[in-house]
Amino acid sequence: MRFDNRSPHFNGEELYKEHFQKRGVNFIEQYETPNFHYPDVDAVQTLTVISHVWKLGDKYYKLAASYYNEPKLWWVIAWFNKAPTEAHLKVGDVIEIPTPVSEALIQFGVYY
Repeated sequence: MRFDNRSPHFNGEELYKEHFQKRGVNFIEQYETPNFHYPDVDAVQTLTVISHVWKLGDKYYKLAASYYNEPKLWWVIAWFNKAPTEAHLKVGDVIEIPTPVSEALIQFGVYY
């Protein structure tokens, strides 16, 4: 899993006590945010890129489910296209789907 190489931090700060009580927990397990790098031109050339014309109803998670069989990898498509949310796209925009996803993850420095 993507958290395997990161140490958890158990946040039990007094500031969140009311929040913990509402959820019936004593702490929240958090992980350090990874620093991804965008692959350079040579690395991108190792990938097969599929062009997709953005249409009404498209969502990153749906595309990830379709192309990768894993909707949780929606962020790979968003990161590759430098468009963090669907709101950054409009109907008719052409985005690129990097494949295979295993190679795209390696190029991002992530091992899933």
